[in-house]
Amino acid sequence: MSHSPSNHLRLAICLVVLSFLLCHCSLRNKVDENPSLTQKEQLGKFLFFEEGLSTPEGQSCATCHDPDVGFADPLNELPVSRGAVHGLYGNRNDMPVSYSMYVPPLHYDSAEQVWVGGLFWDGRANSLTEQAMGPPLNPLEMANPDTAAIADKIRRLDYSDRFGEIYGENALNDPDSAFFYMADALAAYERSAEVNPFSSKFDLWQRGESALTEQEQRGFMLFVVESKGNCAACHPHTPLEDGTPAMFTDFTYDNLGVPPNAESPFYLLSSDHNPEGFNYRDPGLAETLSDLAELGKFRVPTLRNVAITPPYLHNGIFKTLYQVVAFYNTRDVAPWPEPETSANINVDEMGNLGLTNQEVEDIVAFLKTLSDGWHHQEIINP
Repeated sequence: MSHSPSNHLRLAICLVVLSFLLCHCSLRNKVDENPSLTQKEQLGKFLFFEEGLSTPEGQSCATCHDPDVGFADPLNELPVSRGAVHGLYGNRNDMPVSYSMYVPPLHYDSAEQVWVGGLFWDGRANSLTEQAMGPPLNPLEMANPDTAAIADKIRRLDYSDRFGEIYGENALNDPDSAFFYMADALAAYERSAEVNPFSSKFDLWQRGESALTEQEQRGFMLFVVESKGNCAACHPHTPLEDGTPAMFTDFTYDNLGVPPNAESPFYLLSSDHNPEGFNYRDPGLAETLSDLAELGKFRVPTLRNVAITPPYLHNGIFKTLYQVVAFYNTRDVAPWPEPETSANINVDEMGNLGLTNQEVEDIVAFLKTLSDGWHHQEIINP
């Protein structure tokens, strides 16, 4: 039986409406009241998923930090994240939000003679509150013109009365204060157990509640042993001093000798946003410290959820974990492209590891055990 054009049109409209409803139901489920959250954490969660705080509206924190992918950017086919303004992009691959609460403030370790801590790839923020103040005013991200515009948007939220309940009845009167309280609430949510669940297969294994496969165990040994992968040199697998489970980062900075990523849309932005064009080279920590001795260095990220948070490294050049480990393994002996920044390259812990193809695959298998929600995944996919 044939269908008239009008029937096809009705069907198309129904599908669009159904898609819209499913999307919004999914979002609503993510921002439902959670009784395990404090009042401030719940406000922060609402703000985290709020799409009305960008200019133009439509972009929230969760747009680039989706809980379904370890609070990283779900749009992983791009090396960097899209901004709220159509056609604008950031210059870096967004770091996941999960476990960022454990990053210490930027400081110099005189014993090891290295810089440690600080949020973002370049360490420019020293607290989650300070970090949360960055994207709303960044023209390549949420693109608000000033705190007054943000405060006005906050006052129009249907849950704006919660600010008064938490921060006082005059909390939203002053734009700068309103902006700070917004960031403070976001930081509270980012410190909650909902964002930092420690629910990976590795965590369950450490608690004696699960077992690693033979391949995962081989990968773990290669990850740890200094004469092989030596990954733990920068991504330690041991608990923190206060007993917190391993962060799989030492929070230090390295130039890995990563090539520039020609696929980055940032190169094609106008001179207003990228005056150097294709000659742009990310200075990393050097810009934060105004010190060329730190040129091209970026903070070592946590490996928690690494298997579900592609692409990888600061410019998003690698799309798979296998590519990352292969680069670490053969950077100095295979014909890789020239590095983005040739100064300060780490030649001590990577570049010629001598791993076989099977050993590279084994390390990748272990890295997959660091994804949160493992028990839940096992129930869904027995």
